[in-house]
This record gives sequence, structure tokens and C-alpha cells, in this order.
Amino acid sequence: MDWSEALALWRKGRYFEVHEVLETAWLRAKGEEKRLLKGIILLAAALHQRALGKSGMRNFQKALRHLEGLENPFLGVDWVSLLEEARRKLGA
Repeated sequence: MDWSEALALWRKGRYFEVHEVLETAWLRAKGEEKRLLKGIILLAAALHQRALGKSGMRNFQKALRHLEGLENPFLGVDWVSLLEEARRKLGA
């Protein structure tokens, strides 16, 4: 999978679009790749909710459960950096 579009959208703070870009790949993925995609989608959803004035913490906690135990980087994605950025922005 090519992560460039999703990561570019993430850097621009366009978290809803990150979810949209990754969803198709998530539907086809299996195993740990599916866990990674779901975790990043949930992080993006949490940040999108935060931008709407909500806490986003429920999705953040779900993301943690999906990402726990994955190597970093995984499939070329430094997901720990994304997690830490989300943690800072959510105040978690």
C-alpha cells in the first residue's frame, strides 16, 4: 500500500480525508496490516472529533488497542510518531 496520500493529508490536518483514503485498503487488508490501518483510521477519527470540539478520547483508546504490539515502523509507517502527535493534540 502507498501511504503517501494519507500521510500528506495527516500533515495538513485533514483527518477526515485520512480516514477516507485508508478505508478502502482497510477493507481488503488482513492480519497485522488490518490492525495498523484500523489504528491509524481511529487516530485520525479522534483528531477529527477534537477539531469538532469533542474529546476524541474514545477513538484514541480504541486506536491504542489496535496498535499495541505492532513493530515500529510497520509497513514503512512510523505509527508511534502519529500516535504521539495524536496524544499531544488530544491532551491524552
